Amino acid sequence: MKQSLQLKIGQHLAMTPQLQQAIRLLQLSTLELQTEIQEALESNLMLEVEDEASHLDKEETLNNANTQNDDSSSERANTADENESDSLEFSEKEQKIPDELPIDSEWDDHYETASYASSGGNTQNDEVTRDFTEYNSGDNQSLGAYLEEQLNLRSLSKTDFLIGTTIIDSINDDGYLEDSIENILEGLNVRITNPEMEISIEEVEAMLRLIQQFDPIGVAARDLRESMLIQLAEFENLTGLHNAKEIVDQHLTLLAAHDYNKLKKQLKLSDTELHDAVSVIQLLNPRPASQVSGTKAQYVIPDIFVKKQNGIWRVKLNPDITPKLGINKQYTSMIKRSDKSDDNNLLRSHLQEARWFIKSLHSRNDTLLKVAKSIVDRQRGFLEHGEEAMKPMVLRDIAEEVEMHESTISRVTTQKFMHTPRGIFEFKYFFSSHVATADGGECSATAIRAMIRKLIAAENIEKPLSDSKIADTLIATGINVARRTVAKYREAMAIPPSNERKRLNISP
Repeated sequence: MKQSLQLKIGQHLAMTPQLQQAIRLLQLSTLELQTEIQEALESNLMLEVEDEASHLDKEETLNNANTQNDDSSSERANTADENESDSLEFSEKEQKIPDELPIDSEWDDHYETASYASSGGNTQNDEVTRDFTEYNSGDNQSLGAYLEEQLNLRSLSKTDFLIGTTIIDSINDDGYLEDSIENILEGLNVRITNPEMEISIEEVEAMLRLIQQFDPIGVAARDLRESMLIQLAEFENLTGLHNAKEIVDQHLTLLAAHDYNKLKKQLKLSDTELHDAVSVIQLLNPRPASQVSGTKAQYVIPDIFVKKQNGIWRVKLNPDITPKLGINKQYTSMIKRSDKSDDNNLLRSHLQEARWFIKSLHSRNDTLLKVAKSIVDRQRGFLEHGEEAMKPMVLRDIAEEVEMHESTISRVTTQKFMHTPRGIFEFKYFFSSHVATADGGECSATAIRAMIRKLIAAENIEKPLSDSKIADTLIATGINVARRTVAKYREAMAIPPSNERKRLNISP
């Protein structure tokens, strides 16, 4: 075989470490990003948090520029100025960072250090940044520890304390006893070597009744019926309490099925008496331990602020989510061009990593701002009129407008939140499928759900609207929606069907 040389031309995407870092930072939530920045500050000696005073003049200049933009009479000019003043605190010149920096040059000669505000640094946003959303409630103490703490306050023998802790270990996160009394007793007696000290089932039941008196009320019950009866025993002098106890004790199945007509017939109750009894039952908690959680409260900090100023919806990054990062000039000045020592190479490496880290942060925030502006521009109807004005939108719409890939838009819209006058929403909230309208247009699924919720809220409680009737009403307004689609949206909103909505309304 004759040997020869062949030349081929091809293209491929090289995932450089810098590109991987930029992609990873892009998909981090705000809280995760703050942790990442803290780790970078601890590991890279070139990175430092700048003092607040070093950026006062820059912020004042930006504020003056924004004020001049607001006073412009032309909306088009306002929009153009907005794209400059509301973007990150970087100019187009600053966005272009050279791949390599001359060692004997100053960092500020090539790139003005990124300006990121620390929490509490900007008093103008103190009020709005405190407007966060709490997703999970509860303290850091687990249910088991909370119950054992109450057990320790009782004067108990070693045997009773052993029984009590064993029962507590068998209680699940909802507050119910998972194991039977017989299984608990068997497990206890296996641990006792002296037959004369064997525990009886009466002792276990006595400790169970004691724990059922602990807070939260209704804990350690073996089923829903027992938990609700324990909770009802704490009430006194409530109208309908006696009937409520009888319903829970004997007719819980009928109550769960909302079969109020049969309840009235079997208990011989009037509408008013049944209404009072059901009102008492509605005070009970079917998951008694739900208020005691071992998870920490998680909060949502908005990445973007949206506010209407002078008739224009303005989009700004939250300046209080990351610290102000800069390059340590003292260490930079210590780098020598021709020195090949380990210390000098380490400084060079840290300088390059710091430069790319700041650039990646800038790229992340710049992408966030572009996507947020595109979303706001398309969903102005929602911001001004509510959910019924939400337009259908998919990732491709935004990707084409900002000239990015759909996967990038997906990363940007995950765990990123926008603070609007209507509340805090995840970016993905603004994306929804569409349904065709009679005039050839489109209506978003979010808008249709809002319309369904509005129709049900205004319906006659004696004759609730069926899914077919709701579909006919929407079709009459020009929205082509099928009955099964209405049923799907209604179920997604946890709204019961028409027959159950009628039964739920008991006139006193």
